[in-house]
Amino acid sequence: MDAATPAPWDSFFDRPLDRSGTGSSKWLAAGADPDPGRIPLGLADMDLPGPPAVAEALAARVAHPALGYTVCDPGGRELVAAWYRTRHGAAVDPEWVLLLPFGPRTAIRLLLEALRAGRTGPPGPVLLPTPEYGGFAPTCRAAGLPYREVPLALEEDGYRLPVAEFARYGGRPLTAVLLSSPHNPTARVWERSAIRALAEVAAEGGGVLISDEVHADLVHPGHRHPVAVEAAGDLAPATVTLHSVGKTFNTTGLTSAFALVPDPALRARLREVMAGYGLWEGGLLTQVAQRAALEHGGAWLDGLLAYLAGNRDLAVDALRRLAPRAVPSPPQASYLLWLDATALGLPADRARALLLDRCGLGLQDGAGFGAAGRGFLRLNYALPRRRLAEALDRLARSADPEGGRPVPPDLR
Repeated sequence: MDAATPAPWDSFFDRPLDRSGTGSSKWLAAGADPDPGRIPLGLADMDLPGPPAVAEALAARVAHPALGYTVCDPGGRELVAAWYRTRHGAAVDPEWVLLLPFGPRTAIRLLLEALRAGRTGPPGPVLLPTPEYGGFAPTCRAAGLPYREVPLALEEDGYRLPVAEFARYGGRPLTAVLLSSPHNPTARVWERSAIRALAEVAAEGGGVLISDEVHADLVHPGHRHPVAVEAAGDLAPATVTLHSVGKTFNTTGLTSAFALVPDPALRARLREVMAGYGLWEGGLLTQVAQRAALEHGGAWLDGLLAYLAGNRDLAVDALRRLAPRAVPSPPQASYLLWLDATALGLPADRARALLLDRCGLGLQDGAGFGAAGRGFLRLNYALPRRRLAEALDRLARSADPEGGRPVPPDLR
């Protein structure tokens, strides 16, 4: 296939996807429902059609007139282990797998409670990098646990995990080290050695490394995601990996997750905590979607990754033409871009509001990812390419990097 020939999946993903009237959080937050002139680029889900196999499996199941209690998918653990083997080259024991009827953030909340239940003295803090996914800090607060933010290192080629800063806590009591991997919001793929080092810090403090890996299947060509329970080696019992088909296959509205918990005692405590809230493994439609995605979604995912790479290149090139440091950390995974608003001539405290009001672009305010995110914006480029090009054009005409003054675009 020559460069001028469209990839087989391009026409599938190029189709406009109208999510108005579906209750989309992303569209409502940007005011795109009911205003079709606005382009939502904030919340981390895709305005691209999901795998046909998932829609077909769900339609077939809901066509049955009984939607009562169901047992956990008996082959679900082996299916997850096979996915890790084929997509990541990682050996995962099916016994480690918990199939959860809730999302990764809820899983973290219950894990923290299970970790507290396994300790005899006062709980230690949770360490987390910053900027970092904004759900971690309130989850720690809800669990009644103190947390410490460890600023990421921003180097010439992008963000790095500050292993030495984490290591300063080595030997002190810790409940957990918590991070997203690949990283949200910067889309950085962390190094395997850094993941191992953080597992050591957690283990030395009597805690666990909790690695939220919901973007793991969306790693860009040339990079490899280190699955935490494997990267930890002999420290796997002090490590938990959380994942979900939600981000990968655009099914986040069907909340589910799977956890890899090598420590049998921690698995048992987590099950006990779940039961205390009336929660058990399984879930009717979530399991239907998960099985269809993992069994039949591979070709769709390969097509998606190629399409996202084209969108990424379009976005990064356009933004760097505006300002060389607009994208301080080149994305290596997912569909997220971390933008320096001030490099684009936008005011640090009003960049999101200004872009929404002036040109109808709904990005995510970086302040939601911790104090280190102030002055940044997160842009989601998982949308049809023509729509992305329109958004980039609006953004280019809304920023004045030379004078630092936003100017209203001509949208006529």
